[in-house]
Amino acid sequence: MKMVIAVIKPHKLEPVREALAAIGVAGLTANEVKGFGRQKGQTEIYRGAEYSVNMLPKVRLEIAVTDDLAPRVVETIRLAANTETIGDGKIFVLDLGDAVRIRTGETGEHAL
Repeated sequence: MKMVIAVIKPHKLEPVREALAAIGVAGLTANEVKGFGRQKGQTEIYRGAEYSVNMLPKVRLEIAVTDDLAPRVVETIRLAANTETIGDGKIFVLDLGDAVRIRTGETGEHAL
């Protein structure tokens, strides 16, 4: 099993969710987060004064999937979240040791 973690632009959440549903992803967790990377934040002008925003709003997705589905999930996120501009985000893939469905006690891939 794999845990796919993606950090994307907030306005890309719905297109990514729809694309993942289309390939059979049963669920995901989304959190609003702030961060920066190569983009290094941005400069804003408010009431004539310029100020720097160092941490930009992003959405962090966590998706637990089977080993065979992980590459397809990564490519689906990459295509759906791509705007071809700096700050599109990152995707991380981690090994997932186990999963347990609380309601039934199922473990492993059956819990996904």
